[in-house]
Amino acid sequence: MLSGQRVHHRWPGFGYSSDPMTTTAPRSPGTYHSRSRVTRKRVLLAAAGLVLVLVGYTIGRLQGGSSSPAVAAPPVVSPVPSSASSASEVPSPSPSPSPTVEEPKGGTDAYSTIQAENSTNQQGTESQDTEDDGGGKNIGWINRGDWLRFDQVNFSGTPATQFAARVASDVGDGVQGRIELRLDSLGGTPIGTITVGNMGGWQKWQTMTTGITPTTGLHTLYVTFASDSGTEFLNLNYFAFSH
Repeated sequence: MLSGQRVHHRWPGFGYSSDPMTTTAPRSPGTYHSRSRVTRKRVLLAAAGLVLVLVGYTIGRLQGGSSSPAVAAPPVVSPVPSSASSASEVPSPSPSPSPTVEEPKGGTDAYSTIQAENSTNQQGTESQDTEDDGGGKNIGWINRGDWLRFDQVNFSGTPATQFAARVASDVGDGVQGRIELRLDSLGGTPIGTITVGNMGGWQKWQTMTTGITPTTGLHTLYVTFASDSGTEFLNLNYFAFSH
């Protein structure tokens, strides 16, 4: 070994000198290139992630105006005016008009004064001059089983409910007879009855009334007479109906 010269010792596996004054040898260029590529990859991934976030944010703004999830709004129901009917509503039926009562025409007015002597037909009776107010004639000698018939008596469309007769009698005490009103048949059920007795004379006139079954329309009227005795019991001057 020469004097004044520094000897360098190299140890296996290391690239530098054991001499503290010796400078470390530089790393190979391949090491720096590898680290540079890793760094670039990380930067690119970070940029790609940022781009995805921005794209997602932009799409959310375009769809709902907010990055928050969109919540469906409840449907808006338009109010229906109270006067409008729904399609399923069944219209109320219109009220039926009241039936029109047809007024019968012609015949003898039941509400006028009907003279007994003007009957269309009769059985067992006779007429005579009357002493009643107004004069004229009355029907007399009336006994049980006798009757008077009056054709086409017009009761109109408004029901008759009352009957009044002008009568006189001088029958014996305790004897009574009946005036019965029948429609359209001598055998029909009476619609009204007046019971008469002694009135003090055959020309002592009184007006007697009774209620009857409500009657309308055009009818043949039978005025029939009945009593429990076989004696004449009644004179009849006139009669009329009323509501």
